[in-house]
Amino acid sequence: VQLVESGGGLVQAGGSLRLSCAASGNTDNINLMAWYRQAPGKQRELVAAIFAGSGTTNYADSVKGRFTISRDNAKNTMYLQMNSLKPEDTAVYYCYQGPPPNWGKGTLVTVSS
Repeated sequence: VQLVESGGGLVQAGGSLRLSCAASGNTDNINLMAWYRQAPGKQRELVAAIFAGSGTTNYADSVKGRFTISRDNAKNTMYLQMNSLKPEDTAVYYCYQGPPPNWGKGTLVTVSS
């Protein structure tokens, strides 16, 4: 499975961005899709996840109520709608799908104060 993120960029605090993750290859066994992020000097952390079968979602406490994860099965694409962005949301955002684990190369989100 190959994953390509897009949609990152520079936005002012309070603004919005929508990230996309396009998947190609054999996605038949994919059960879990997620967004992670890694800020400078910090460990990679889970932001949001969605289970392919049930559509159940989970969010990090820091983004609950502001971010929404979704997927379009017909397009093999996953999204992360990010609203009310804060400077602390600045990070490289990575798309994950598995099993087995597959990662995108990441897209940079910068939120200015």
